[in-house]
Order: sequence, then structure tokens, then C-alpha cells
Amino acid sequence: MSKHYSTKRFSLIPTLNVLSALTLFIGLSMGLSLLVALAYGDGDSIAILEAMIITLSVGGLGYIFTRHKHVLAPRQVFLSVSLSWVSASLFGALPMFFVTDMSYTDCFFEAMSGFTTTGASILTDIESLPHGILFWRSFTHWLGGMGIIVFTVTVMPLSGRSGTLLFAAEAPGPVSDKITPRISETAKLLYAVYALISVAEFIALWIGPMDWFDSACHTFGTMATGGFSTKNASIAHFQSAYVDWVIIFFMVLAGTNFSLHYFGLQGKVIRYFRSREWQFWMSIMGMALAFMLADFYLSSFYEGESMAILAFKAEPLRQAAFQVVSIITTTGFVTADFEQWSYYAQFILFGLMFVGGMAGSTGGGIKAIRILLFTKMAITELRRMIHPRAYLPIKLRNQFVDDDAVRNTTTFLLFFMVIFVGFAFFLTGFGHDLVTSATASISMLCNIGPGLANVGPTDNYSFFSDFEKWAMAFVMMLGRLEVLTVVVLFNRHFWRS
Repeated sequence: MSKHYSTKRFSLIPTLNVLSALTLFIGLSMGLSLLVALAYGDGDSIAILEAMIITLSVGGLGYIFTRHKHVLAPRQVFLSVSLSWVSASLFGALPMFFVTDMSYTDCFFEAMSGFTTTGASILTDIESLPHGILFWRSFTHWLGGMGIIVFTVTVMPLSGRSGTLLFAAEAPGPVSDKITPRISETAKLLYAVYALISVAEFIALWIGPMDWFDSACHTFGTMATGGFSTKNASIAHFQSAYVDWVIIFFMVLAGTNFSLHYFGLQGKVIRYFRSREWQFWMSIMGMALAFMLADFYLSSFYEGESMAILAFKAEPLRQAAFQVVSIITTTGFVTADFEQWSYYAQFILFGLMFVGGMAGSTGGGIKAIRILLFTKMAITELRRMIHPRAYLPIKLRNQFVDDDAVRNTTTFLLFFMVIFVGFAFFLTGFGHDLVTSATASISMLCNIGPGLANVGPTDNYSFFSDFEKWAMAFVMMLGRLEVLTVVVLFNRHFWRS
């Protein structure tokens, strides 16, 4: 029997239309950074303007020549989504490239790290950069947090099916909730919630020790779970318990499914507590924090400090809570050099790197729902070994999980672990130690930022070669697009007519 493939010609025009529209929006969004540069007068306004003109020109011309209405086929959707992040980073690197003496490779790495909300940086002196560039660097987080394609869907005149497919291909998690029948309306509502919570955090930080500039930049980094800071020491620079707790609170919100926030703002707070994934995710955070605090207090007790005195110390709770939440939400902000903590505490943080946020959040990682579903699958298989003839469906909150979700989860986890191990192996081939390679690999794949050893919380990624940086940028994109959206492009059947 001969194999059958579709005879319909694979056209790049619809993909170019999406890329052109996105490039236009990236260029327009540079306007905010231009205003900041003009306000501070650091001398970076001309460079940002040049980058803006180039980006708008390319995007505008591309959109004019491909402006006819197109309905995206599934293959074109995967290609459009993947190339959108590459295109955004290629143009998003221009402001920094024109202002600094950094190589284009370093600027592209920084831009991809920003848009994918990874927060890994090659900068050795962040505070030396002009305000316009620092603002743009952080703003790329906010643009990429809810998905640059999701943002495009909210304003592009795409057909309903095209918008739905784009939204589903980029959605962070195995399930993309449609809170309204129209996908464009869902995207707009989610972005409205995203913006509203961002404004709330900005105000909360501004009334504290931060000025408006730092408040805005750290809001972008928090709500997008990105982690870029305007300070070399990250959040530790401010030495403020108030700032730490405000950011902890909003990191938790950013790592939560934004559909729950939408219903919560409508007064349906019970939705949080009814969410099996939210319960599971919060319990992981709670247990990790409890284990870390137990380790700290017992270590201090054995060193001779009174347990009664230790009980009144708030500093350990704040630092442990900040790093647990920062790592599990894949934000990557730091308030302490956790490499100075015990190996036990470091191992807990390493484990949290794999977890990530909830589906439908701005967080990266495997996602709590997949871990919960995989746990259910494993338990069910054990029961099936004991009762081979029994009908044992997998259920979450008394709802049956369909075979597609089970298959998707299994496939994702397989590719995820292969890429994690493979990229760690790739880095060891360049002479990096095992801890650096392993934590850099999971940090890129889960969009976290800091790792351990040479990529720890007080280090950066500048020492890697250009080739390694391009490879890391690719892995960042893999992680941000949930692996399968990009991996499918390497299937030989994808390109056959």
C-alpha cells in the first residue's frame, strides 16, 4: 500500500504574514523604551530610534506584501509560532546592539532570554547600561510572558480558526482554557487580567523603596516570571523585606493559571480551591519551604543557637520563601547566594526547577498538571498490574482524562528528558563540569535563569562560546514553546507535500 500525503502545496505566505505583523508590534513596542531614553537623556535614544525604524520598515513592508487574508493550516501554525520567537529576538536584539559594544550573538542571547522569560544574562555590569536599554530589556519579558503570538492574536485580523490554532500552539501547558467561545476574546481577557495585576504590582513596589523605573522593570520581570533586574545584585540590592514579600506574592500570582485569576476577579475565589492543579502546586511549594526551613533551623541549632531565638528570626523564612517561589515559578530573581546554603537545600531548589508553574501561567517548566497527571498514570499502572482485567480510567477531580491528554503528556516528558540530558551532555563536551552543564541545561529548558556552580545566582553566562550561546537560545525557545511545537518541525513528514 502506498503512503498518502496531501497534494496541497505548502505556502510560506501565511507564515510571513504572521511574522510581519509580529515584527510591526515589536517595532511599535520599542516606542516606550524610546520615551524612557528621551526622559533620562542617557544618549541611547538615537540607537533605539534606529532599531525601531528598521523593525517597523521590515515588518510594514512584509505585512503589505502578505496582507491578503490567509487561513493557517496546522503545519503553517507550528512554523509561524516557532519562527515568531526567532524573529522577535532577531529584531529585539537591535537596540542593545546599536548602543553597546557587545557582539550580535550576545545581544541575540539577551533578547531571546528576555522574550522567552528565561532571565539568563551575559551582562557583567547591568547598572552601567542606559535606562532606555534596561527598560527594553525588561519589557521584552512582559511582551513574552503571556506569549507574543497570543498578543498578536488579540489585535491581528486573523480568521477564527487561525487564531485558535496559534493560541493553542503557543499556550503554556497541555490545556489552553477558553473562557469565552471566541479565542480572540479569550486572549484579550487574559491580557487584560495580566495588565491589571501588573499595574497592581507596579503600585505596590512604587510606594516602597523603589522609584517608578525600578518598579516598572521589576514588575515586568515578576509578572512574566522572567527575572531580569536593573541591579547587579538582583532583588538583594534593595535589602527590603517589603520588596521581597511583595514580589513573592506576585510571583505566586504569575505562576498561577490566569484563567483562575479571571474568575477570581469576578468574585469566584472558590475556583482556586477547586482546582486540583492549584492544590497540588501549592502543596509542592509548601513542602519544599518546610523542608528548607527544617534544614536551616536544625543546622543552626546544632551550631549552638537557641531554638527559641531561632523561632523569632524572620530572615530565614523570607529568604527560603523567596527562593522557593522564585525557582518553582521559573522567575529567577535572587535575594541570596543559595550556593552558600547546604547541599540539601540546593538539591530541593534543583528539583523545583523541573516543576515550573501551572498550565496557563507565565511560568515555564514541566508544569504541575503534567506532573500530577503522570503521577496518576503511574499509580493507575501499578493498580492495573494487580487487577489486569479491571477498567481503571485516569481521573482528575472526578473527570475522566482522555487518551489524547495522556499520550501528549507522555510524549512531552519523553522529549523533555531527552533534550535535558542531551543538552547537558552537549555542554560537558565543551569542558564544563557536570553541575554547571546539568543546571544550565534545565535552566534554559525551563526558562529559569540561575543554576548552580559556574551559572549560579551570582554568576552569568558570558563565559560560554558563541556557538554554545546560539544553542542555548534554541533550547530557551524549545522550553518556552513546550518542546513539541518546535520538535515537530524536525519530523521529515512535516515538510512533505
